[in-house]
Amino acid sequence: MPHSPEEKKRVLARVRRVRGQLDALERALEAGADCAPVLQQIAAIRGAVNGLMAGVLESHLREELVQAAATPEQRQAGIDDAVALVRSYLR
Repeated sequence: MPHSPEEKKRVLARVRRVRGQLDALERALEAGADCAPVLQQIAAIRGAVNGLMAGVLESHLREELVQAAATPEQRQAGIDDAVALVRSYLR
């Protein structure tokens, strides 16, 4: 989750752009658009969602790394959580 008001504003702007792209895709499909432009729109949406996910993931990892864990077990748990997040992102 974005931790600063500026970051939150940027993330919400990205979400709104993705929503706009999805709305445009829906209109294109309803209108019976050709496959090539539809596929191009889908690729653009995928790129936008990947960018959104990367930004939120980066924010989370930076926040996690800034907070120094008190014990080695807490540090290991934080690392394990970060690895799980990255693995799920790369699926």
